[in-house]
Amino acid sequence: MLPALTASVPLLEPPGWAIAQRELFDLLDHAWRRFGRDFTEPDGRLRYGGRLSTRDGVDDFYETFFNWPQLYLLGGADDLLAESERHWEGVTRQLTGLGMLHEEYERGYDWFHQGESLLLLYFLCMAAPERWRERAVRFAELYVDPARGNYDPAHRIIRRPHNGSDPSREGLFDGDAYPWLPQEARMYGYPLEWLTSREHPPGPDPRLGEEMRRRMGVGDTAVNLATSGLVLNAFLLTGDGRYRDWLAEYVGAWRERARANNGIVPDNVAPDGTVGGLLDGRWYGGHYGWSWPHGWYSVGHAAVVAALAAALVTGDDSFTDLVRPALDEIIGHGKVMAFTEADSSLQSKWTVQLREDVHTPTLHVPFRYDDRGWFDYNPMLMGVPAALWHHTASPEDRERIERLRAASGHDWRTVRPFRSKEEAGHEEPWFAYLAGDNPGYPERILAAAQAQVRHRLARMERYRGRDVPEADIHLWQQSNPVVTEALVQLTWGAPQVVYNGGLQQARVRYYDATARRPGLPPSVAALVSGIEPEATVVDLVNLDPEAARPVIVQAGAFAEHHIETVEHTVCEDPSWVGDLYDYGHSEPVVTSAPVHVGGPWLRVDLPPSTRVRLTLRLALRARTPSYATPFDRSGGAA
Repeated sequence: MLPALTASVPLLEPPGWAIAQRELFDLLDHAWRRFGRDFTEPDGRLRYGGRLSTRDGVDDFYETFFNWPQLYLLGGADDLLAESERHWEGVTRQLTGLGMLHEEYERGYDWFHQGESLLLLYFLCMAAPERWRERAVRFAELYVDPARGNYDPAHRIIRRPHNGSDPSREGLFDGDAYPWLPQEARMYGYPLEWLTSREHPPGPDPRLGEEMRRRMGVGDTAVNLATSGLVLNAFLLTGDGRYRDWLAEYVGAWRERARANNGIVPDNVAPDGTVGGLLDGRWYGGHYGWSWPHGWYSVGHAAVVAALAAALVTGDDSFTDLVRPALDEIIGHGKVMAFTEADSSLQSKWTVQLREDVHTPTLHVPFRYDDRGWFDYNPMLMGVPAALWHHTASPEDRERIERLRAASGHDWRTVRPFRSKEEAGHEEPWFAYLAGDNPGYPERILAAAQAQVRHRLARMERYRGRDVPEADIHLWQQSNPVVTEALVQLTWGAPQVVYNGGLQQARVRYYDATARRPGLPPSVAALVSGIEPEATVVDLVNLDPEAARPVIVQAGAFAEHHIETVEHTVCEDPSWVGDLYDYGHSEPVVTSAPVHVGGPWLRVDLPPSTRVRLTLRLALRARTPSYATPFDRSGGAA
């Protein structure tokens, strides 16, 4: 039996955040059903009659549903998991028919996009590990087993930037020239800038295409670090030490290369294992690397995915030094300016996210580097520093965030209504809330989430029934009405998943003890207001006036933390109800009581109309991470 406690504090005036949270769950339940009806076929595939003319596109199909099983894990409808699985199966058949997959996996493409594609799979594995184990292990073996042609253990590299299930796929593109659209060229420029400016004119020139094949189409590249998410997923499913050893070996090799490069992770390794071996000694210039097209936006996310995966399975937090020096380097080159004055290549992202503050002087950091030095200045993306701090809980990583806040020209408490591609971007006001000076954040972020769902419903109404051409396949993810960032932050005490291939972080997760499934039970709301190890604070509220709701609280996304003790609120004196002829009630007297837990799970019984505040003392990463649940025979029973 699990350690247990029973809530006894009466719920008299439900807090606004609790009502808003349950209303959001209800709206999301309506919204995903509408999307499925209007944009998908009976077998789960997307309504699309065209073809795919390049190697690009797989991610755009899977991304549409990436956070549907995540919503189920948070407490979404019982049938949402089956619907998410149906869409994965349907899209997989659809992409196989389009020639994009082999044995259900990407034939060969870069990991900036593969990482996006696989988020759906990772959340399905988290929600139903037994059903998804075989596929996930088979996919991870494409990289862990050298016989599959992707990994070279002698040089500790992934052999090609475009990799996957088809070892015959070579280079970066089919045909003579990279399929680079004029609009993309205007935003991001061209690869091999030092060559195109001297020897070849930019544009669809086959000579540039040949140089790209020779210099960028073989060897390892930093975004391949995102494969770590796929291998970590296999470890969580199996506990097989081969996957831990592979992560230590591969991520360790990149950590050594970073140390040899003044701490900054390079972006390219030649087939012989030398950094810059195909780029005349340059540590920058690789495919989806520091120079082109996105710089830190791609390199930083892949590096933090790998660093956290290796640290989680080995217990060695020095792997996070794969990320910190590069992060501090770009911060060190920061400049205060208005976004309208910056040379940002991500205009469409920041104009929506900053809104009126595009004119406000604030810290900008360079995302890219080439022979000219640092360039492409943007506001700091907070996903990487937030993920680091959430993992380590170290003063160093928290202080970095506080310095970034102090250097910001805009108010971090402001909640703006937007939904980025990553379904993230509200880390600043969430951090201000956790710091204790943004108390209205829960209700404001829930209102912003409602606004984005309703906006997506309106967009769905406008575009449903439209014949989608290949150029517009982003329409589906732009119309996906499922928004989860607010629920992840408020109920799990975590930043949104790192979008380019990360696995979910969480201080706490929940299981419905009655339904024996992950997620909050119906009518139950949760709020995490502090995530320090010595005081992870969680409020649970049962809004149901008749039904009791037993909840199991889990420490960590993968039961990797230990709940040592919990201090919880109690109301032992029923006199607050008053006598028979009293016209009102008195204020309930609330005290606290301790419970020793000594494990990853705690059962909380919530009688009708009750609430409880839990102050959890956690031992971070005290257990081997896994997808074990409290209902497993090895994990315990409710």
